[in-house]
Amino acid sequence: MTEDRVKELLSRLGGLKSAVQQVIVGQDEVIDQMIIGLLASGHVLLEGVPGLAKTLMIKSLSQALDFSFKRIQFTPDLMPSDILGTEILQEDETGNKYFKFSPGPVFTNMLLADEINRTPPKTQSALLELMQEYSVTYAGKRYDLPKPFFLLATQNPIEQSGTFPLPEAQVDRFLLYIKVGYPSAEEETKILELTTGSQSNEVPVVYKAEEIIELQKLCREVHIDSGLVAQVSQLVRSTRPDISGVGSVRQYVDWGAGPRAGQSLILAAKGHALLHGRYAVVPEDIDKMMLPTLRHRLILNFTAMSEKVSVVDIIAELKKSN
Repeated sequence: MTEDRVKELLSRLGGLKSAVQQVIVGQDEVIDQMIIGLLASGHVLLEGVPGLAKTLMIKSLSQALDFSFKRIQFTPDLMPSDILGTEILQEDETGNKYFKFSPGPVFTNMLLADEINRTPPKTQSALLELMQEYSVTYAGKRYDLPKPFFLLATQNPIEQSGTFPLPEAQVDRFLLYIKVGYPSAEEETKILELTTGSQSNEVPVVYKAEEIIELQKLCREVHIDSGLVAQVSQLVRSTRPDISGVGSVRQYVDWGAGPRAGQSLILAAKGHALLHGRYAVVPEDIDKMMLPTLRHRLILNFTAMSEKVSVVDIIAELKKSN
């Protein structure tokens, strides 16, 4: 990729965020982290109460990217074949019958798994292969997903009835875990003005799918110093209570982060650097991406829950010690 091509692709990243903000008020950090997840070729889990425009935010991003987009509303009766696809009996011109695979809604560039924790483990686990291998295996045959493929899942933190918490192995496959908060007073006023009138904003197309593939390759090429890699390794290892030198980790953490956490943090830091126009990772990139890459990879014990110690508290202490 030529230097001019790199500059041209990066020059539109700010426009990508602005395009989403044509429809979404506020949530700057959330939009940034979604774009970083895309650049780093990872998947994103968003958690927030109803009405915070999570679905609209994701759909707007897909429109700005000119991606094919599918939304699956996860429910307790959803089956794996409903999302992956199934074989249908067909008949050829000679009358011979055969089975043909009919792809499900996961065969798209951007997939929204809405309220992912509302479906049972059997259906949740159907996403594991496509999240890791970017393919679906059905009846012994592998079917590759379109490129690029980007999975964004949402869940509601306040409703527990009729939900099935995601298993740790699946949560670990999300590059980023983003908490979507309430808007500020000024932002909420603007939301009310924009959404109760006749004005409707269209999201302009900023990138084509093949250009996102170029950006994802470029993200992998962002330089990171060996000293920073060692720092990330030490940080991840310090989340494990049996070998950690951090007091709160030994006291409150049952299970620390695995090697995938380090990979995710480095890739997210590279995406953060690229989003800010840098071709090399600096300590600030690692610091900014530490919380969304680690918050879903630490399992706290009962003592932490009883003393109301959160993962955010633990990560804050990890930042100070590293």
